Amino acid sequence: MDVTQPEAPVDRAARNGRRELPPFAAAPVLALAAVFAAVLTSLSGRYGYHRDELYFLAAGDHPAWGYVDQPPLTPLVARAARTAFGDNPSGLRVASTLAFAVTVVVVALMARELGGGRRAQALAAGLAALGAQLLAVGHMVSTATFDLLAWLVLCWLTLRLLRTGDGRWWLAVGAATGIGLQNKYLVGLLVAVLLVAIVAVGPRQVLRGWWPWAGALVALVLAMPTVWWQAAHDWPQLTVASGISTDDGAENRTLFVPQQLVYISPLFVPVWIAGWLRLWRDPALRWARPIAVAYPLLCLVVLAIGGKAYYTIPLLIVLLAAGCEPLLGWLRRGRRPARRWLLAAAVVLTAAINAMVTLPVLPPSALAVPMAMNKEQGEQIGWPALADAVREGWSAIPAGDRADAVIFTQNYGEAGALDLYGPSRGLPRPYSGHMSYADWGPPPDSADGPVLLVRQADNHAVERHFTGCRQVARVDNGHGVDNEEQHAAVVLCSGTVKPWSSLWPSLRHYY
Repeated sequence: MDVTQPEAPVDRAARNGRRELPPFAAAPVLALAAVFAAVLTSLSGRYGYHRDELYFLAAGDHPAWGYVDQPPLTPLVARAARTAFGDNPSGLRVASTLAFAVTVVVVALMARELGGGRRAQALAAGLAALGAQLLAVGHMVSTATFDLLAWLVLCWLTLRLLRTGDGRWWLAVGAATGIGLQNKYLVGLLVAVLLVAIVAVGPRQVLRGWWPWAGALVALVLAMPTVWWQAAHDWPQLTVASGISTDDGAENRTLFVPQQLVYISPLFVPVWIAGWLRLWRDPALRWARPIAVAYPLLCLVVLAIGGKAYYTIPLLIVLLAAGCEPLLGWLRRGRRPARRWLLAAAVVLTAAINAMVTLPVLPPSALAVPMAMNKEQGEQIGWPALADAVREGWSAIPAGDRADAVIFTQNYGEAGALDLYGPSRGLPRPYSGHMSYADWGPPPDSADGPVLLVRQADNHAVERHFTGCRQVARVDNGHGVDNEEQHAAVVLCSGTVKPWSSLWPSLRHYY
C-alpha cells in the first residue's frame, strides 16, 4: 500500500491538533456494533463455559478487593451478569458482548480523533471488530475482555488530551486508569510507555501543571482498594506473573512477532503499518506521535519480561484506526474497482478464518484445527461430563463414609465445574489448592475420610499427598476434544498423609 502523502501547507491550528473534528459516524458505527453483538449473542451458548469463566463465577461468590491472580472487577461483573441475565453461558456473556460493542464504538472515536471522516470511522470499527483478539475476548468473559476495553478507552482519552492540550482530560485519564487497574494491573504498563513516549517526542506541555498530578490522584484513589489487598497478602500477583515469565517466557518471545501479525489479521497488517507511518510522518498529527513511539516501546518491554504477545494488541488497534484514512486514499487512487475487490476479499477471508478460530461456529468434534491456533476453543467443552465422572467416582464411596469425604481437584476449572454442576448431581463442595481456591479454605481436619481426587491424566505426582489411591472413573467429553481435562482421572484415595491444615500449604499452587 502506498502510504506516502504529498507535502501540503498545514495551518497552525492543524499543527496544534485543534482543528474541528469530523462528525461522528453514529449510524454506521452503532449499526456495526449492533450486528456484531447480535452474532455474538446468537453463538454465546453454543458450547459451554470456559474454565476461566467457571473460576470467575466462583470468585464472584467470594467477593473481595482482590484475588491472588487478579483484581476484583471481572468476578464482580460475572456475578452481576449471572444475577441479571441467568445462570448459563449466554447470560454470563451478555457482559462480554456489551464490552465488545463499546470497544467497537471507541475504535471509531479514535479514528475520528485522528481526523478520520465518517467512512474512516466505520471502516476502523469494522476492521477492528473482525480482529481475532477482539472476537475471542468478546465471545466470553475474561479479564482480557475488559482490559482491552480499558486500554482503548485510555488511548482515546490520551489522544484527546494530546490533541487539545486541555489538562482537564488528565482527570478522565486517571479515572480510566484506576478502573482499569481494578480489572488487570497490565494497564499500568500502558500508562508507563505512553508517559515515556510523550517525554521523548512531545507534546511535553501536557505534562506541566497540576492536572497530571490530579489525574494520578484519581487513579490512585480508585485503585487503592485492590493495591491495599495485594500489599496485605504479600503481593501474590507478582508470584503469579513471575511464574508466567518463567514457565512461558521463552515460548512467548519465540511467538511474539508471528502473533503480532495474526492477532488482528495477517491481511490487515498493511493497514496498521500505514497507520504507524501516518502517525510518525503526518505534520497534522505530530501531536499523536507518542502512539507511534509507544507501540515499539511496549513490544520491547513485553519481550524483556517474557509477557504474552496479546498485551500489545490494543496499541495495534489504535494503529489500525490510524491507517483507515490512508487505506481510503489508496482505494480512491489507481485501479479503484480492483482495489475495492481486494479489500472486500481480505475482509471476507478474515471474517471466515477468525470466526472459525475464535467463535463456536464448528461442531465440537471438528475443533482440532482451530485449537491448534486457539486452544481456548476446546476449554469450553466437557465440563458437565467431568461432573458426571466425579459423580460416578463419588458413588464408589460407601454411603456411611461420605459425611467425612472430600472432593479435591487439581485446578480451578475442575473445581469451578463442580461448584456449578455438582449440587444437581448430589456432590458436596469441592476444594482445590489452585489460585484463590486455596484462600477459600482447606477442608476441616475432621474431614478425615476418603478423598476423591480429580487430576489431569498425566499428573500422578499429586497423589503423593494421599494414601491408598486407585482410579475409579475417567473423564470423556464425548466429542473427542483434546483439551486439558479430556481423559482426566477420578481417583479414590483412602485419606491424606497428614491433617488437611498441615497439608494445605503443600497443596497450594499458582500454575
